[in-house]
Amino acid sequence: MINGKRIVITGAGSGIGLETLKLLMGANKVFAVDKDTSKIEGISPNVSVFQMNVGSKEGVDAIFDEAIKVLGGIDIFIANAGFPYYELFDYTDWDRVKVMFETNVFSPVYSYSKFRDYLNGSFGIYAMTISAIGQMAMPGYAVYSSSKFALEGFQQALRLEMGKNIRLTCLYPVATETNFFKTANTREFEKPFPLQSPALVAKKFVKGIEKGKKSVYPSKLFGFAKVLMTIFPFVRTIYWKLETNKLMRFKESLKSENK
Repeated sequence: MINGKRIVITGAGSGIGLETLKLLMGANKVFAVDKDTSKIEGISPNVSVFQMNVGSKEGVDAIFDEAIKVLGGIDIFIANAGFPYYELFDYTDWDRVKVMFETNVFSPVYSYSKFRDYLNGSFGIYAMTISAIGQMAMPGYAVYSSSKFALEGFQQALRLEMGKNIRLTCLYPVATETNFFKTANTREFEKPFPLQSPALVAKKFVKGIEKGKKSVYPSKLFGFAKVLMTIFPFVRTIYWKLETNKLMRFKESLKSENK
């Protein structure tokens, strides 16, 4: 059981981050970070709330400075913050892509390096929320998929060179019933299959960190599907077709709205 630790959680204001916070705040001192902290203000005397957008060097530097000052140190850093787009990638917009990579990729990569430097050889745990979509791309999520594939490549290479004093746990949730979909697009769209609850994902994430697992797959179906799709590639083709059809229906609905 994770007990008596000093923990930083980014993206702690909603979804998987909030459920993870609820599981850890009873027996630990937690520094909870989010750009919207309205749901976690006063949640527990064990929780210090810090409002910050993690998508900049200055933001991450501020998180570390304040967390170390408030907690007295950091034993576990959980880089959970991230957001998606659901869209047809048919536009040219440098800044729209850049802002996602700053939050989903640059922030956890830079946070790891800050944590490594802070530990200076002592033991610590670094956990990241990647995504099942970081191992299998999805239609409608081109930019989001690419950001998660980048994070997946980072963790793979990191394991080959990182010091033994840092234990790395990566989370690979499938689509989770959170504000994820409202953030992805303000218009209604068909959600991907399968869906999981954030409470279940958080429970398995925390258990995975406790046990020192390298990877946590909250959906047994995803693990089974990966094996099945490797043996029978046509299964993945069928699945992608079904999800692409959802995107095409979304595209048609946008056309209807604009008439």
